[in-house]
Amino acid sequence: MIRVRQVKVLYNESSIENITKKVAKKLNIKETDIKSIKINKESIDARKKPEIYYIYEVDCEILNEELILRKNKSNDILKIEEKEYEIKVTGTNELNKRPVIIGSGPAGLFSGYYLAKLGYKPLIIERGEKIEDRVKSVEEFWNKGILNKNSNVQFGEGGAGTFSDGKLNTLVKDKEGRCKEVFKIFVENGADSNILYKNKPHIGTDVLRNVIINMRNKIIEMNGTFRFNTTLTDIKIEDNNIKSIILNDKEEIDTDILILAIGHSARDTFKMLYENNILMNPKPFAVGVRIEHPQDMINKSQYGNVEIDVASYKLTYKASNNRGVYSFCMCPGGYVVNASSEENRLAINGMSNHARDTKCANSAIVVTVTPEDYGFNPLDGIEFQRKLEEKTYNLGNGLIPVQLFKDYKENKVSTKFGFEPSIKGNYTFADINKIFPEYINESLKEAIDYYDTKIKGFNRDDAILAGVESRTSSPVRIERDEIFNSNIKGIYPIGEGAGYAGGITTSAIDGLKVVEIIASIYKNK
Repeated sequence: MIRVRQVKVLYNESSIENITKKVAKKLNIKETDIKSIKINKESIDARKKPEIYYIYEVDCEILNEELILRKNKSNDILKIEEKEYEIKVTGTNELNKRPVIIGSGPAGLFSGYYLAKLGYKPLIIERGEKIEDRVKSVEEFWNKGILNKNSNVQFGEGGAGTFSDGKLNTLVKDKEGRCKEVFKIFVENGADSNILYKNKPHIGTDVLRNVIINMRNKIIEMNGTFRFNTTLTDIKIEDNNIKSIILNDKEEIDTDILILAIGHSARDTFKMLYENNILMNPKPFAVGVRIEHPQDMINKSQYGNVEIDVASYKLTYKASNNRGVYSFCMCPGGYVVNASSEENRLAINGMSNHARDTKCANSAIVVTVTPEDYGFNPLDGIEFQRKLEEKTYNLGNGLIPVQLFKDYKENKVSTKFGFEPSIKGNYTFADINKIFPEYINESLKEAIDYYDTKIKGFNRDDAILAGVESRTSSPVRIERDEIFNSNIKGIYPIGEGAGYAGGITTSAIDGLKVVEIIASIYKNK
């Protein structure tokens, strides 16, 4: 197999026939010499708009492969070996009790999927509801303000990413093939096959729900078990090993393996683990606002007048006070959503369906904070988040506070919109300045003005801000060694909540990694 990089095709000429022609030309061969062709990567080059190109990396089977490789000495033309991802059970230790996974977000779901596939019969504990019921609870919250504290945008089957854009992009190098395996499993369970090659792949919250249901059913078919509406409330440790877990304050289950795939909003679980002397440390995260613009404005800035795709962006800035400010979880054609999980506290997030078809683009614009800002106790970051969320809740009287950017700069409460927002959950005008310490307000205002030099209109007077974006990443890292054990043997902290991932893909990859370790230590039944 030969991989050909930097195959450049005009956006409106991107048929497989034209791609094949370009590949043949680059290899200096006839099109008929190409036996098969498969797109490995696709990205958009809009640097010289209105001339916009797709840039492809393609894998080809061709006649006289070795001869062609000798004739074409280029970094863009190389031989590759297709290698399937595989986990082999090589462990010799007896596993007397089935492994338990806490959380059914990406890390828990993928570790459960592979443990079940390998015959370990995992038990997956989820404090929230299964998807079908969770969606109803979330809709009731958005429409009526009735919060289910254990099943909401943060908690429930699929994790927080279920109510998001379903973005799968990651900067992780994939020599082992874990990332491709994650995408392959998603596709096998109902995701669009274009995620296998898109530069910025996404599933969309509507499609992701069905993918998760299909994965759950396959895990059950492979002798895995799910327990919904079930919360880990305590652990029992004996001789520095996990002995058992307590569920819902009453039920005890013995286990030798406890995979902690908790989300970064599992604040009560962090507290319980800390009280049981599980080593953890505070870590930096970021807080800020969601900003909404008309999607047409973002499209025009990125692609001119060419209708090629729903445009996204990624922005960074270093403020004059040395704070890092960046865009996070940008949702083209999406919604700002009330993502609260605690009474009398309010947090927001962004979400898009697969079609990304609302008229608004939104993204978090967030400012980095560190233990120097909130304290060095492992749980201090959580308290920092909670105080911001309490201020936000009180500011909006339980509704999402929103403000136009011009009024935010002038510390004035807005009175009307310049364009209609796309928001899930009730909202009200308020002065968002009152949520944050002044260094965050200064950083946000400065950065948003600067971003106008990158995207024309970014700092427009009627850009809509909403608060508070406080759950960007875990404020805690649970310590683990090189084989993923915490300071208590048999407890394996993984994923975003434990502080080792930053999204759906990296969390899922962490889930695969822990299975590799378990399979190297323990026999399956």
